[in-house]
Order: sequence, then C-alpha cells, then structure tokens
Amino acid sequence: MLVTESRPRNLKWFHAGPLLYGDWGTSRLYVLGLAFLYTAHASVLYLAAIGLLMIAVSWAYTIVCKAFPDGGGVYTAARQLSPTLSVVGSTLLLSGYIMTAAISVVEAFHYFGTPHWLTLPLSLVTLAFVGFINWFGARAAGRFALIVAFVALGVSAVMAVLSIPFFIEGLGTIEFSFLRESSPGEIWIAFTGICLALAGVEAVANMTGLMNHPVEKTAKKTIWPVTIEVVALNMFFGLALAGLSYAVDGHTLAETHHPHIHQLEQYEARVESGEILPEKFEQVKDEVEKYTNASMRVIAGEGGERMFGEHAGVVAGNVAGIAFGLLLLSATNTAIMAMVSVLFAMAQDKELPHKLTKLNYSGVPWVGLIVSLVIPAGVLIIEQDVTVLAKLYVLGVCGAITVTMSSVALNKDLKLGMLSRLGIAGIAVFLLAVSVTIGVTQWVSTAFSGGLVAVALGSRWVLSKQKAKVVEPMAAPDKGWLAELEKPTITIDASRPAIMLAARGRNQSEFAVDMAKRRGATLYAIYVRSLRIMDITPGRVPNVAEDPQAQEALGTTAVLAHEAGVPFVPIYVTSPEITEEILDYTVTHGCDTLIMGKTQRSFFARKLDVDVVGKVASMLPESVALITRSATTPHVAGKG
Repeated sequence: MLVTESRPRNLKWFHAGPLLYGDWGTSRLYVLGLAFLYTAHASVLYLAAIGLLMIAVSWAYTIVCKAFPDGGGVYTAARQLSPTLSVVGSTLLLSGYIMTAAISVVEAFHYFGTPHWLTLPLSLVTLAFVGFINWFGARAAGRFALIVAFVALGVSAVMAVLSIPFFIEGLGTIEFSFLRESSPGEIWIAFTGICLALAGVEAVANMTGLMNHPVEKTAKKTIWPVTIEVVALNMFFGLALAGLSYAVDGHTLAETHHPHIHQLEQYEARVESGEILPEKFEQVKDEVEKYTNASMRVIAGEGGERMFGEHAGVVAGNVAGIAFGLLLLSATNTAIMAMVSVLFAMAQDKELPHKLTKLNYSGVPWVGLIVSLVIPAGVLIIEQDVTVLAKLYVLGVCGAITVTMSSVALNKDLKLGMLSRLGIAGIAVFLLAVSVTIGVTQWVSTAFSGGLVAVALGSRWVLSKQKAKVVEPMAAPDKGWLAELEKPTITIDASRPAIMLAARGRNQSEFAVDMAKRRGATLYAIYVRSLRIMDITPGRVPNVAEDPQAQEALGTTAVLAHEAGVPFVPIYVTSPEITEEILDYTVTHGCDTLIMGKTQRSFFARKLDVDVVGKVASMLPESVALITRSATTPHVAGKG
C-alpha cells in the first residue's frame, strides 16, 4: 500500500501570531475591568505583576516549542511521563476551553451593546451557528480569525492614541492603599484571581506541528511580538481605565479609592436592612458591570468623546464594540475546535469513549463537536455573570499550564540546558502555588474543574475495565480490512491502462473493479484523510491503522479486486488538500479514467467548504475521463 503523509507545515510566524493573539489577546477584554473591580487603583500594580509572569511563561513556552516540534501541548508533554497525568492536564485545559467559549461569547454581546435579556438567547444561537459552520469543516473560519485579529490590532492602536490623556491621568492615580489595608494573604489571593490573563498561551504549543522549520525560530517570532503587545497594552489601557472620567455612583474611576466589589457588597447589605432602595443598588451594579463587562468599549467611548466630542465618543465606542465583539466570537470558535481536538486525542488513546473519534463527511469529529457545544451552552444557561464565569475559568487555565511546565521540567529525556530546566521548574512551582490557592479559595472553580477531572478519570477507569473483559479474537492473516491492505504491493505493469477510484462504498468498488477487469487495467484506489489546523492531534498525524473508515473503504475494494484477479494498489494520504492529492496521484500513475462519487452535499454546504468533485472536474487534464456516479446506485456486472 502506498502511504503518504503530507503534513501541512505552512504556518509562518505572521500567520501563527494572529492566531495566538486571537486566543491570548482576548483576555484583556475582561481582565482589565475585573482587576479594577477587585483592586481599584492598585490594579496597575497587579497588571504589572501579571505582565512579568506572562513574560516568564512566554520564555518557558519558547523552550516547550523547541522540545516538541511536532506539537507539544499539555497532553503530549504530560503523556511522556504518565498517561494519568496527561488526562488530568488535558481535562484542566478542556475546562479552560469550555469557559473560554462561554465567557467569550457572552462578552461578545456585552461589547456589541446587546440588552441583557437578549444576551443568553443570542449566545446560545451563536454557539449553534459555530457548530453548524464547523460541521462542514469550513476553512473560512481560520481566515476570519486572521482578519478580525488584524482589525482588532488596528482599533487598539487608534484607541491608544485617543486614550493618552486618560493614561497620563491614570499615572497620577496609582496608589498603595489597597496593599496597605489588605493582609499579605488577601493581596496574594487577589493576584491569583487575575491569573486568567495567562489564558491562551497553551495554544502556541499545539501549533508547532504546523510551523515552518526551524520550529524554534518560528515559535519565538510567534510568541514574543504577541507577548510584548499584550503586556504593554494591558498596562497602557489599565492605566487609562484608572484615569477615566466614567462615573460609578457619581464618582469617576479616577476618583475611586476603594474597590467597587466592596462597595457592591455594602450596598447589598444596606438594601437588606432597608437603608437604601433596591433600585439604587441595581443602578450602581449596572454602572459597575458596564466597565467590567466591556472595559475596552468604555475606554474607546470616553477617549473619543474627550478628543472630538460626544458624537465621536459614541462612534468610537460602537466601532470598538464591534471589533472586539467579533474578536471574542473568533475566540469562541477557536475554543470550540480546540475542545474537539482534545477530546479526539484522548478518545484515540482510549482515555475517553471511542465514539468521540467518529468523523463526518468533512473529516470533523462530529460527536466531539456536539459535546463541545453542549457543555458551554449548559454553563451559560446556569450562569452569565462574567465575574462568576472568570472564577470558574482560572483554575483550568493555571492548572493546565502548571502541568505542562512540570512535565517539561521533570522529563529527563528532553534535551534542555540546566538553566532552562531550572527556570521552567521555578515557574512550575510558582504556578502550582497559584493553582493550589485558587483551588482552596475559589470553590466554584474547584468544583467545576475538579468535577470534569473526576468524570474523565472515571470514564478512563470504566473503559479500562471494559477492555479487560474483552476476549481478543484469534488473529487471522486474511481476516479484516487492514490485513488485506497490508499485503505486499504489486509490481505495476506500465503497459496496462490504469484507473483511479476516488469514491467510497461497495457499489462504487464493484463498478471500478468490473471496469478494470474488462479493460485489463490496474486499479488504484485513493483515500485522502483531510487535515486542518485543529484536526491534528499534537505530536501525531492520522494513519491508516487508526482510521477505520479508510480501512473499510480501501479494504472493500482490495477484497473485490483480489477475487476478480484485478491488479490493485491502495493509496492512503493525509493532507490538507483533497483535490490536489487526487489530481496528483491520478496524473502521476498515468490513469486514463477517474471514478468519483456524485456529491450528496447541499448547494450551501458545497459553497461553505470545498466542492471536491467540481474542483477536480475543472482541473482534470483532457486526457483523463471523469466518471461520477451515486454511491446508492447498484452495479450490474458487465455494464458501465
């Protein structure tokens, strides 16, 4: 059998950078508001501290990318030490992706300025639409992510200019009263609460399998520009937010000296005692939520108004809201497909039910896709408050990165310098302290992430017991599709005509074998397993031994050809380009006939993704005849 791996190493740093930014950079859209909510004018100091941590983690991930050039996320890194640890790490990452999808989609509608009562239904409809698009394996989503990332960068640059006056005023508001009035434990806990700013960095490790060589250099060019942008603009806009003239309860943010979270708690107590009306509490709460849920939109609106007047402020706020809302929707899509990838990888290794590996026509794991949509939707039905969602979010983020760092530091088989290993170990210890603190103080986050880990480990235990009870059938060399495909490849007679079959199903195989027999031709059958960025399990490209659909399709033709005495060559290809592979192999092997199935996809589905049959027909040489037939049409021997 001819087996070809066409791994798509076409991800340059200027492609990977926007993808990383689209995941990592979106955390700013809610971290800034949450930091001010909890620490007021000390938030800038916290943002500086988290910026230093982000720089350290970025350096560590340049080492991780170098150590795992074929993909090295938490699942791959941890699996080299312990399968159980890899399940724990990947499940923590999964919980982070779930919350990324949930918080990103709900925040998108906050940035769009959607009324509160519409946010939930629109969020659920959007999740369904994301699933619908990805069901067809639409490639347009990747291009959309790149365009939106560049637009968001442009809007951020304009906002930075508009926000200069507030930035200058913010410099004068920095104060240490929160630090003086709080115990060391409270200061540390407040810091751990904004560590969700690290969310997204893990994505770069999963991209290395697609990066241009040398991976080490491409990874550095990907990571450092994004890190510098995220850290620098977090600080800049954090200071701008602290100097805003936006008012809460009659006091501007520049005049606010105590965290609003404490003010809300006090107002809630006063409502219960009858000291103030509930309407007053709701008014203050709405004002706080406006900058907490959409801080960058508020900054843009205030900056535009100060520079050019009230109308310009409205326009600036709306433009920023649309740009950052779309960026958040892009992050939602990325998180959904990342979940599908993690579930697929774990199911392939029999850590989760095998049904999660089932692929649809477009090569998308459809069961995993449904699961990846249902869980975030369920989270949003229960809770839409960003502050609560952030608490659910943070343990999964920090826990997954901690497992990656620990796995790299402890893996003696990795060729790391002593200083690099010690540096990563130090970061791992620090993040472990952060994760333990979150686990102890944020019980909702512990319950959510811990519950997912328990479910994953429980499923793993059940599957291991089921496997232990299964009696393996006696091996037979001539039984099974794979056994047929593993037979020695024939010597090709160049004098014979050649036919290429690029269709699936018994009817198609019978038709092709009968035609080859009548013409005395050699029959080739090609199966192309489509690859896309999120389809590839870190560290491994799909192969025929793990692809039951390919085994059945090629094996069926192999059995029929053997029975008919037809020379047969099966071809298995993994590639991101189905059309190009079919054309290439058809021409390379001198085939004068190409048999393909008539597409059963809808017109909309063909336009949404690639119409393979139509594209092949438009590019096929005139010397090659194209035959298309429906897979449901039975074949009668001797009739073409």
